[in-house]
Amino acid sequence: MRKRSCPVRSRRRAAAAGMASGLPQPSQGGTSQEQKENPKPELTEEEKRDVREAFDLFDTDGPGYVDVKELKVAMRALGYEPRREEIKKMVSDIDKEGTEKISFSGFLRVITQKMIEKDSKEEILKVFKLFDDDETGKISFKNLKHTARELGENLTDEELQEMIDEVDGDGDGQVNEQEFLSIMNKTNLY
Repeated sequence: MRKRSCPVRSRRRAAAAGMASGLPQPSQGGTSQEQKENPKPELTEEEKRDVREAFDLFDTDGPGYVDVKELKVAMRALGYEPRREEIKKMVSDIDKEGTEKISFSGFLRVITQKMIEKDSKEEILKVFKLFDDDETGKISFKNLKHTARELGENLTDEELQEMIDEVDGDGDGQVNEQEFLSIMNKTNLY
């Protein structure tokens, strides 16, 4: 369960922990590794109605199924742009019998997962922007040092640089959005 006292600090602390996941850590009393349990994701009733409406658009004669060929179009109606490989994987996960038909429950499962992934990515990017306080699109050494100081973390310049080096995939000495997303997903902090 996330502490409510300062959501900005909590997000920054979790992200800093994600960036430093492979590094030796100074004593932090366990606060940066608070990992939330992932209960089964649920959609709101309004979101379920939206998904049902999109499904019903393609279930025109009402048998309770849509053709797998219509999955991509139905997902687009909900604002998603799935790639061909994603569609193939979704179909293989849902249509185990090879009927070429998808039930509403299967469709709902796929859409719920897509909505959760989208929310997660948006949350991670919000945290990225908290680090990127000079709005350059990258987290620099200066940004990280400022955040560490704000959080009361006593890290040396060498430790901070190690954190950046660990995440910096393109070798530019800074952490871009893609590198940040990658490390946050890898550490399962979001």
